[in-house]
Amino acid sequence: MTQRELAGPLNWVSGPATTQPGPEVPRRRRARRGGAGTRAPWWFLLPALAVFTLIVVIPSWRGAFYALTDWDGLSPQFEFVGLDNFFRVFRDSAAGASIMNTAFYAVGIMVVQNFIGLLLALGVNSAIKSRNWLRVLFFAPAVVTPLVVANLWQYILSPQGALNTALRAVGLDFLAQDWLGNAQLALPAIISVVVWQFAGYSMVIFLAGLQSIPEDIYEAAGLDGAGSFKTFWNITRPLLAPAMTINLMLSLIGGLKLFDQVLIMTQGGPGSATESLSTIAYKDAFQFQLFGYSTALTLVLTAFVAVASLIQFTLLRRGEDK
Repeated sequence: MTQRELAGPLNWVSGPATTQPGPEVPRRRRARRGGAGTRAPWWFLLPALAVFTLIVVIPSWRGAFYALTDWDGLSPQFEFVGLDNFFRVFRDSAAGASIMNTAFYAVGIMVVQNFIGLLLALGVNSAIKSRNWLRVLFFAPAVVTPLVVANLWQYILSPQGALNTALRAVGLDFLAQDWLGNAQLALPAIISVVVWQFAGYSMVIFLAGLQSIPEDIYEAAGLDGAGSFKTFWNITRPLLAPAMTINLMLSLIGGLKLFDQVLIMTQGGPGSATESLSTIAYKDAFQFQLFGYSTALTLVLTAFVAVASLIQFTLLRRGEDK
């Protein structure tokens, strides 16, 4: 037997050198089949688009149309008045006052809520034993509906309410006030209630940002001798920029469209000291049957929110990139 004949069976057993490969499937065809299986058909979006169109797009277009009319909201008869309703918004003293109040609400809530939320986040991010309980306690008001919170604080801030009763009980009668009946105190009181409810919401977003910062950075700063303030200003503050952007955007939009708390606590009073664009649009539509004018007010509010949010977002994102 020759050496080739002896080596033949060994090669057949030991390796695939002599095996005959089967027919190969073209790679391009396999890739095409895999891609088609992972790509969702676009028509899956049709149900969501249909619901969005029915609930948002169509009512928005109809509302924009009625803003150009004198419709009272009930009668099938109306006349086309063009841009008269929009010109009236800027001539109306009540609307002008509500615009100023809305701006005050937005700025006050944005600044105070995020300042307190950041302080709370820094506190519960420390090594205190009760930090988990405190997180739940501070966040709990945010899950309560604003209507319930507004009714609760309306009672607390009434002349004979819990706050004045507590002040009188400890001998601080001179601090007792008609918190919601005083034109100078009512608007700050509403801002305080909103901040009390949603500061915990801002705290949670800041806390998520704080916990995403690596501890190695703080250890390196400590070895370099950086104090608490320098560590916060040079490390924590820049790395919290994305969380700050989210919180400032949410609080600004919430302040601009504030409605529930104002309507429940003061109904826009005393006088028109606490009126917002949302409350005056509601009254014009459902109390005075000025539906066309009310719709124009809401469109002005929408434009106000969009422009303010866009400017703020642009500035904040530019600050993040620095």
